Amino acid sequence: MRAVLPGQPLPVGATWDGLGTNFSLFSEHATAVELCLFDGGDVETRVSLTARTAHQWHAYLPGIGPGQRYGFRVRGPWDPDRGHRFNTAKLLLDPYARAIDGRVRWAAARVYGHALADEADADHDDDAVAMPKCVVVDPSFDWEFDARPRTPWNETVLYELHVKGFTRLHPGVRQDLRGTYAGLASDAAIKHLRSLGVTAVELLPVQHISDEHFLHDRGLVNYWGYSTIGFFAPHAGYAATGTRGEQVREFKGMVKALHRAGIEVILDVVYNHTAEGGPLGPTLSFRGIDNASYYRLDAGDPARYVDFSGCGNTLDIRRPAVLRLVLDSLRHWVEEYHVDGFRFDLAPALVRGDFDVDPRAPFLAAIHQDPVLSRVKLIAEPWDLGPGGYQVGRFPLLWSEWNDVYRDAMRDFWAGHGGLAAFANAFSGSSALFAPGGRGPSASINFVTAHDGFTLADLVTYEHKRNAANLEDNHDGTDVNRSWNCGFEGPSSDPAVEALRARQQRNLLASLVLSQGVPMLVAGDESGRTQGGNNNAWCQDNEVSWLEWGGGGVGEGVDAGPGADACPGLGVGLFDFTRRLTSLRRDHAVFRRTTFLDGHGREEGLPDAWWFRPDGHALRPDDWHDPEVRAVGLFLHGEQTGVVTALGEPELDDSFLLIVNPHAEEVRFELPKSHLGRQWAVELSTAEPAGELHAVAAAGTLDVEGRSLVVLRRIG
Repeated sequence: MRAVLPGQPLPVGATWDGLGTNFSLFSEHATAVELCLFDGGDVETRVSLTARTAHQWHAYLPGIGPGQRYGFRVRGPWDPDRGHRFNTAKLLLDPYARAIDGRVRWAAARVYGHALADEADADHDDDAVAMPKCVVVDPSFDWEFDARPRTPWNETVLYELHVKGFTRLHPGVRQDLRGTYAGLASDAAIKHLRSLGVTAVELLPVQHISDEHFLHDRGLVNYWGYSTIGFFAPHAGYAATGTRGEQVREFKGMVKALHRAGIEVILDVVYNHTAEGGPLGPTLSFRGIDNASYYRLDAGDPARYVDFSGCGNTLDIRRPAVLRLVLDSLRHWVEEYHVDGFRFDLAPALVRGDFDVDPRAPFLAAIHQDPVLSRVKLIAEPWDLGPGGYQVGRFPLLWSEWNDVYRDAMRDFWAGHGGLAAFANAFSGSSALFAPGGRGPSASINFVTAHDGFTLADLVTYEHKRNAANLEDNHDGTDVNRSWNCGFEGPSSDPAVEALRARQQRNLLASLVLSQGVPMLVAGDESGRTQGGNNNAWCQDNEVSWLEWGGGGVGEGVDAGPGADACPGLGVGLFDFTRRLTSLRRDHAVFRRTTFLDGHGREEGLPDAWWFRPDGHALRPDDWHDPEVRAVGLFLHGEQTGVVTALGEPELDDSFLLIVNPHAEEVRFELPKSHLGRQWAVELSTAEPAGELHAVAAAGTLDVEGRSLVVLRRIG
């Protein structure tokens, strides 16, 4: 038996110091804790943690170092009616584990704390053979001269992607690296991102994931990964180099490579619930360590959970130890992995008091005053499944939010049944939502699609979901598609129908990228990616979800050369068009203002924004809510954009006209009077994505094709 020293209560988790490892585990209600060490043959050695400080059980083991696999067994009462579910037959993962090796082997042993015959009784079958193991890691890494890009919010272009799905089929990525952190760090992957104009990747969950048992039984997996069990550990399944600590180094290498390319890394994090599910779920970690401390329990029936997540449980961040875990985890990813920000899944679940959402919640206060976390990008998914859970526009300063009001306004407008006022407010940065709280346009994360729902191509192709592959009889997912699909269900052999669908994709992309606020693209939408109408592909770890790269990659030279697209068919030319949009946004500050458009005049006597009708006159108050008035133009004055340069000087820019026509028929526009500009160049048209630029004289007319958007730049 190795020497066991008392060790220290902090830091929590397993900390190697070069000579040995300190282990520390929080449990308020436990009566005893055993550290379980596993050798190469999975032989288990148990060590009692007898030292206890402020509910931290701790010990120091000389000679234990990186690569050592371990878990815990925690003794205490089995009394579900009082919220306690201790069971020493169940091996438990360390909530602070820096790396996790293996997956749950559902067929090898029963990993449930309760008995199969009666949930009120404990199950006594040892499950160590079925459980993944925690790994002691060496945190050292040569970051060289890694520098965070620190891209200002108004210059940010987000790109939501899945680490595995993005490169799993990429022909320009070495085969053994496809679908991994190293694959995302490859030259081919980064070349695509840079060519597209992406400044930040928003990664679907990469904290260690555990699939649900019922998915295993169906031959499926939790592909999206909103099933976290290790808040400090990179998911081992995305590592090419190994799972016994190698995933830590590989993840850091990915971040370093993306930073070198000027691309920020934002993690989609899931602190609202864990992979243990409801009261009949498996006992993997928190439930067996201290169920009554980690989870929100029903006060009237502590055997049940309060569920604001829809996933069976809710972490109780009201409790100091759980709040500390979340904050420690966030700081760990910033300080150890150099990530640049977070998107918080179901964020209202993190800020509830005893029941209601609390704008002064301890979590928000802690983030606001934290010297590390207050300086990174913070994005809320501003809704959960609890009462009053829809909180769009109500998060405080420092926070940006996924804006589904924007999504719906854009889809409805281009589908032909949305109002002009909603479109204009969304395009202008959603000031009605965010200005009252003192925030600017960058508080709005604009999107028209996300991982959850139809892809952009499917949005304009399918009227109804096609989710049979999920094995839920097509009952999952929302069977509502508010977008326009030409009146045809599914792909069409009619070239005219497919051409109109491609134009609708360009309309939505152009609206997204040129709106005030922060645009979020979804991986593959720039190339017409389809999921065959599946709008809930959360369990599809296959070609349904993976990006199809065709014969040679996209963008500037992954075997294909400039202008090539990843996918044939719907997406032909779409990549180049998207790249033109992001370039236009990058090069012109008028599309990425730091203050809201207000229509007021500036020193030159011109308003910052001016909406006009096809007859060239300003919109009247009644026009905003007239269903017949939908084709409109917008003048954007670029001389004073509200953007300040790095030298602290106002950034001057060109002025633009944007003209949108959601009608099926062509509309003739009278251009505004000459005081706004005497000559304009057509910069971009969704009806002619590859068209040559041409000049239009002021006081002239411009025929705008049906269902199209035109951008003109003032040249005189």
